[in-house]
Amino acid sequence: MRLVFVSGLSGAGKSVALHMLEDLDFYCVDNIPAALLNSFIAHTLRSNDPVYRRTAVGLDARNTEAEIATVPTLIDELRRSGISCELIYLIANEQELLRRFAETRRRHPLSRNGESLREAIDIERRLLEPIAQHADLTLDTTRIGVHDLREAMRQRVEQRATPRMSLQFASFGFKHGIPGDADFVFDARTLPNPYWDPALRGLTGRDTEVIRFLEACEPVGRLINDIEHFVEGRLKDLQDSNRRYVTVAIGCTGGRHRSVYLADQLAARFNPRYPSVSVRHASLTGTDTLLPSQPNPPHG
Repeated sequence: MRLVFVSGLSGAGKSVALHMLEDLDFYCVDNIPAALLNSFIAHTLRSNDPVYRRTAVGLDARNTEAEIATVPTLIDELRRSGISCELIYLIANEQELLRRFAETRRRHPLSRNGESLREAIDIERRLLEPIAQHADLTLDTTRIGVHDLREAMRQRVEQRATPRMSLQFASFGFKHGIPGDADFVFDARTLPNPYWDPALRGLTGRDTEVIRFLEACEPVGRLINDIEHFVEGRLKDLQDSNRRYVTVAIGCTGGRHRSVYLADQLAARFNPRYPSVSVRHASLTGTDTLLPSQPNPPHG
């Protein structure tokens, strides 16, 4: 049995994530009271029905604080019992959450006693902190739409069909903010910037002309080597601690040239050694890429 818990801030895309899991043939149940989780999971295990082979459970802040606090302990107990279990947590920054609620005109589920929307978001963030701290994968949906979130869920969850680590390299622009789901963040702003060449300004780090420009810069290759060495040195420890997802973020000013090139180059280097490697470019639309798995990887 594979069990995925999906939680996160209201408005961050939990329903979208669960719908994607449903499309991936997960049996999904949303907003189950945390106090009933043990009974529900026991039922799925006893039934031996194939429909429960892949199960996803949505959890939100409409539980008591004490009930929410029991979730991390339950997940640890399930793993010790041999159940493949992971926790995915969705976030977005406050400004984006305020915008989404304003657009949909929905009431925040924790606006029960006259709290303002901002106050309700703060309350929810605090209540869900035990779950957020225990997450295997955190997805920051601040700058991605519904279709991109569905694709991100498809890529990263399906990568975990085996016990191997899911490794993602993400580019971003510092002027838009650091991704909230990054495990490691590297700064490429000291590198020569193709933006200042008028012929390259409208292109991206995936265009041939920009690639040639950056390949000719010795500091670019040196930084790629340094990041590769650092990340490689950390992954063994992360695997030994049963980390299931790792996101390495590389940022430049706008997130369209240097960081895109570096993320692609690093993903290409790691892909032969780690079979579950993907790339995400926050400032480019429709550019999430799952690299093809390599046979017989030496690390797993």
